[in-house]
Amino acid sequence: MSWWSVPLWFGAVAREGRGFFVSNFFVQISSGHGPAECERGVWLLARALLREFPELSVKAERTGRWPQTASSVTLVGNGDYRALAGTVEWIAKSPFRPHHRRRNWFLDVTVLPEMQPIPDAPEYAVAYFHCGGNGGQNVNKVETGVRLTHMPTGLTVTATEERTQQANRRHALAKLQALLAEGRQAQQRQQDERLWRSHQRLERGNPIRVYEGAAFTRKK
Repeated sequence: MSWWSVPLWFGAVAREGRGFFVSNFFVQISSGHGPAECERGVWLLARALLREFPELSVKAERTGRWPQTASSVTLVGNGDYRALAGTVEWIAKSPFRPHHRRRNWFLDVTVLPEMQPIPDAPEYAVAYFHCGGNGGQNVNKVETGVRLTHMPTGLTVTATEERTQQANRRHALAKLQALLAEGRQAQQRQQDERLWRSHQRLERGNPIRVYEGAAFTRKK
């Protein structure tokens, strides 16, 4: 699966899939379970990226243990941020423990697509059909069965329970709206879980960027 493929509630849909288009991307910066120095690095890196990419904005920030620190910051923007994904190293003396010997602090950057909400009806196609079974002679003479297809997603529901076309249409629409609501909730849960898992992961070594000093000057 490519990095932009997003498993949705009814299957895997690519960045430019049927009915979906990922227009924005999350850039999550995380300290993992690192100390306060890593949280300062997260805070500094977020502000450095906001300057470097003016189209980015802060979506969420989890404050750290000290002022001007953050355990994680989530940015959102419509650019191509794939090159940012990976480990960032900050080489600096501890701003909180002056005599601490450690000088290398590691941060994790994860880039994830932001899924647009599943569109609601009325973007659907309606088809009517004859249906048999109980319900009297009317069900065989008139096309009382209703099939609704949600055009953006291709999701289809049918309703044949009622005796009239109008009643079945209302029933099918209620089914469709319930499924769409369930899909939106599943999308949000999945997106939250992916961001949380990325917050827990921090891989050291082979950093994609290196910053130095209290001024957070980029060296790589």
